[in-house]
Amino acid sequence: MASPTVRYWHLWRDANGISHLQSCTMTKFTLQTMQAPAAPQWQGEKASGAMTTMVTVQPAGWVGEWHENPKPQWIVPLSGRWFVEAMDGARVEMGAGELSFGGDQNCRELAGKRGHRSGTVGDAPAVLMVIQLDDAQPSSSPCAFA
Repeated sequence: MASPTVRYWHLWRDANGISHLQSCTMTKFTLQTMQAPAAPQWQGEKASGAMTTMVTVQPAGWVGEWHENPKPQWIVPLSGRWFVEAMDGARVEMGAGELSFGGDQNCRELAGKRGHRSGTVGDAPAVLMVIQLDDAQPSSSPCAFA
């Protein structure tokens, strides 16, 4: 049985303070049981420490103008669609089950842009689960989660 791969989008900040979006792939999985006697399952690297988890509902038509993620955070759409646009002009739309990591803290302002824009796509609200890593430091390189 081959180890799985899981794709995610990484919104990150380069050394010049500009945000970018990068398609990344998690590849480090170990086949093990979560708790005996459950059968083994593929498990990725674990994160520990203080975390804040919430569910947000962005109404249809909602747009979050240029801002940074408040903390490094995983964003998991549960229903609906949403978009993220980086300072370099890259834009990605995501739906239920697609993963995104927001690590655009400490960007500089450039032509009225700082961090990213985000918002709903279509006529339905976007329901998102957000997992903020309270003690994590933002990465200045893409694909920090292998």
